[in-house]
Amino acid sequence: MMKRNYTNILLAGGLILLAVVARIVNHEMDIYNLAPVAAIGLFAGSVLEDKRFAYLLPLLAMFISDAYIEIFSKWDGFYGISQYFVYGGLIIATLLGTTMKNRKPLRIAGYSIAGSAIFFVLSNFGTFLTGYWGTGIEGLTATYIAAIPFAKNTFLGDLMFSGMLFGAFALLENALYGKMQKAKA
Repeated sequence: MMKRNYTNILLAGGLILLAVVARIVNHEMDIYNLAPVAAIGLFAGSVLEDKRFAYLLPLLAMFISDAYIEIFSKWDGFYGISQYFVYGGLIIATLLGTTMKNRKPLRIAGYSIAGSAIFFVLSNFGTFLTGYWGTGIEGLTATYIAAIPFAKNTFLGDLMFSGMLFGAFALLENALYGKMQKAKA
């Protein structure tokens, strides 16, 4: 039990580090939304037994990278009401992961696309509430139209990172499970 807990802590730390570094590097290069944060939520929700950690992973990664952006860049890392919707989208991506029982590639891709779509709708609704693009139906429409270029990176990043995370996990699980099966035989 202690060994498994230690493994989970290492996994969590590694995933947080991956998300923080990827998000900061992409932000510094002006490549927005191509980060593994939602994919980590989906993965953690599906794989981790302790769901408290599953929800904590993407939120902590996002918070750390937001703090870095706030302190060390010219951009706002903490940007008001819309940020709550971004974090809410990450919570929903994690919740979506908790419902994924069968981790087959097509299912993972479907869940990833669904998570990206939910994140897109929710986070951009938060942007609409700021009034930046206007109010009413015109402002709502302008907000979502302005967000379309970012959607490509959101969907591609979530698919790519979900594939990498779930794929690496399946290979590791297969390697460990295969060794255990051979030892029993």
